[in-house]
Amino acid sequence: MSGASGLSGQNGAGAGTPGIAAAISDAGGAAAPAEISASPRKSAAEASPLPSSAPGPIFDSHAHYTSRRFDADRDALLTGLPGLGVSGIVECGTHLDTSLAAVELAHRYPFVWAAVGIHPESLIEQDAATVARFGGDWAAELAAIRPLLEDGRAAAIGECGLDYHWPVPKDAQLALFEAQLRLSLELDKPIIVHDREAHADTYALLRKYKPRGVLHCFSGSAEDALWLARQGMYIGFGGAATFKGARRAVQAAAALPPDALLLETDCPYMAPEPYRGRRCHSGMIARTAQVLAAVRGVPAGELLRMTDQNARRLFGLPAG
Repeated sequence: MSGASGLSGQNGAGAGTPGIAAAISDAGGAAAPAEISASPRKSAAEASPLPSSAPGPIFDSHAHYTSRRFDADRDALLTGLPGLGVSGIVECGTHLDTSLAAVELAHRYPFVWAAVGIHPESLIEQDAATVARFGGDWAAELAAIRPLLEDGRAAAIGECGLDYHWPVPKDAQLALFEAQLRLSLELDKPIIVHDREAHADTYALLRKYKPRGVLHCFSGSAEDALWLARQGMYIGFGGAATFKGARRAVQAAAALPPDALLLETDCPYMAPEPYRGRRCHSGMIARTAQVLAAVRGVPAGELLRMTDQNARRLFGLPAG
């Protein structure tokens, strides 16, 4: 997930913005702080050796480009992503401010769509609109977010769900997640679900409401992935599936039917191996696809084409 948005007030790549080639080259490294106006140049040894173009269309079903970690080079980076094969991105909001910024970004770039919603961590983050502007009244904030779903560039509700890793009150999380599940059904919008150390409660609510959507950064078992897919959920895999010890995610990716898979980054987080620990971007999905395609016994280009089609079907988007 992303913290506070750094997008507000930006109007495209202006004077002093790094060039596209530099931005793409630098994008594999640690992000510059928000107050720095240009990203630090990397040596050739540090730059991420990504292919000039992926073997198929890359659809990133979960990104956070409104994060302040992209402030230094956001526009140059996004402008260059189609050159790496990126065909689509769903930019996920985590509270009202990042949801507004996601819609703004989607209007700026024709290959970006927005998801709007409230992440459970926003209930305790002091700089999130949930706390800073609404004083913890998530119901009032959700009412303010709802009109954004009438925008043609808003494709989904989210990121929302349950996170039991952080000390967020469970009762508030559950009530907030249920409210967004009900909104998803009411408006017939897909939902993007966050589930961290909360499988039992997340699955119970998904069984109860049976929404359309995606369980992002999947960390459950192959058996759970299969029943979720049979119920109509898509399963999202990102860079974590390439990490050493990601046995469960790999097994789930191998077991699922091809029409239930999505690829994602969760950027700027979760860069795949061998870029782990660096700032992530959508072009790095080429590496995740390489790993998961090998597990499934198909060419990487086939997996990329399949997941592009799956994302467009779930989010109701035109063919790329």
